[in-house]
Amino acid sequence: MGIIAVTADLALNRAWLASLPPFANSRREEQDDILSQAAILRLHNGDTVFEQGAPAEAFYLLVHGRLKASQITGDGQRVLVRVVNPGDLFGFVRALGRGDYPATACATQDSLALAWPTRQWEPLLARHPGFALNTVQAIGVRLQEAHVRFCELATEEVERRVAHTVLRLVQQSGRPEADGIRIDFPVSRQDIAEMTGTTLHTVSRILSAWEDRGLVRGGRQKLLVCNPQRLMQIAGGDEREPAHEDA
Repeated sequence: MGIIAVTADLALNRAWLASLPPFANSRREEQDDILSQAAILRLHNGDTVFEQGAPAEAFYLLVHGRLKASQITGDGQRVLVRVVNPGDLFGFVRALGRGDYPATACATQDSLALAWPTRQWEPLLARHPGFALNTVQAIGVRLQEAHVRFCELATEEVERRVAHTVLRLVQQSGRPEADGIRIDFPVSRQDIAEMTGTTLHTVSRILSAWEDRGLVRGGRQKLLVCNPQRLMQIAGGDEREPAHEDA
């Protein structure tokens, strides 16, 4: 993992940077001030940005690539908490009143992120109301996503949960192809199992049944959604495969 100063590498395109949610509607001088406090992190596939339980020394904005944030529960199970997509803020535990990271964040492909010292959280928000508003909105979206996932885990049968999860991944990082929509980063069946609170065996059975029906097409950490409309029906409870959860 390489860290360099932003001022040493302004290959960051200004117009493109301004299109990222945290910088929406910000003036150039505001961007300059915000960026002057940041460093650039160049991440290789597999690099760890921070570990669960480590002191929260920085918060981040993903500029390019993909990360996965996972958490080890009290009983030792690994849970994939979220996928971090370009434009997402992450590691902002100061906003949640924490001093440590609640999860481990790792790059799933070569990535680029901006990092600010945690001590700059309040000063930056105080100086830049627009940045503060965009950040609060991002946190609200994150909390809403967590609430939706909690409700799904508490109330829905496993196949509907898997359908919701796959559709979320399509919405966040789908890339249209001739035969459907490709989830544009490596995602394994184990990842989906961890995101839906079930077992690898159950997810494998569901995805195999969907493949037989032509709804999806799998591969090594790849997933092509061929019929998102049918998946939406399954997610809504209108259609369901007889896949019984075994965990």
